[in-house]
Amino acid sequence: QVQLVESGGGLVQAGGSLRLSCAASGRTLSSYSMGWFRQAPGKEREFVVGISRSGSPTYYADSVKGRFTASRDNAKNTLYLQMNSLKPEDTATYYCAARTYIGGSFAYWGQGTQVTVSS
Repeated sequence: QVQLVESGGGLVQAGGSLRLSCAASGRTLSSYSMGWFRQAPGKEREFVVGISRSGSPTYYADSVKGRFTASRDNAKNTLYLQMNSLKPEDTATYYCAARTYIGGSFAYWGQGTQVTVSS
């Protein structure tokens, strides 16, 4: 099975940018359809973006469309989330997750990385 480790979170001012990474080990990333999720304190976990095995197509939540871009480098076994024009409401713990096919359940999760956007 695959192990996932996120990195790249931090504190940024509103309007700023961050790029999150999700490094996979144990199995090749190309075996999985991937997703990014986030969870803010006191709120349920929400879907941010899904990305197919090849990197296209991608599916974004309306709240991040036009600001966030997901990509993957299967040769490096790494998934990315470029986040631009960040807003305070983007503050959350961000998780990457893997599933074996689009439409299936995300069975594998990283430990999360914290993103805090100050106003």
